[in-house]
Amino acid sequence: MPARSQYTKPPDTEKLTLNLGFVDLGSIDLLVRDGFYSNRSDFIRTAVRNQLTTHAETAKKAASRLTLELGLRTFARKDLEKIQAAGERLKIRVLGLVVIADDVTPDLARAAIESITVLGALHASPEVKTALADRLG
Repeated sequence: MPARSQYTKPPDTEKLTLNLGFVDLGSIDLLVRDGFYSNRSDFIRTAVRNQLTTHAETAKKAASRLTLELGLRTFARKDLEKIQAAGERLKIRVLGLVVIADDVTPDLARAAIESITVLGALHASPEVKTALADRLG
């Protein structure tokens, strides 16, 4: 896999794998065949969005209670160097996507990041993920 530059736009989606019972899968295929959905993924995305809409207020309250930032949070080398120079350490708490840029070394990540909680996805080099493994919550 080619390395991401620190300026590469993060992906808009994350791939998931799930297991469904045969009857549920057949029912989805029937709805796709009859034109209600363009494909299985379209059905699943719609079902997920509907559930998120149904539970939006609960999720919002939980995110607030857990003091999670919502959305995309990117950390580049210069950001973490400023934190480190100030003698501070980050407690990252995000619901969405955290991107630690490719210019961040494992040593800098460990020095500047005290803890990291991501409900969603964390994009970082394998080396940085390994360096932060004991800080992931």
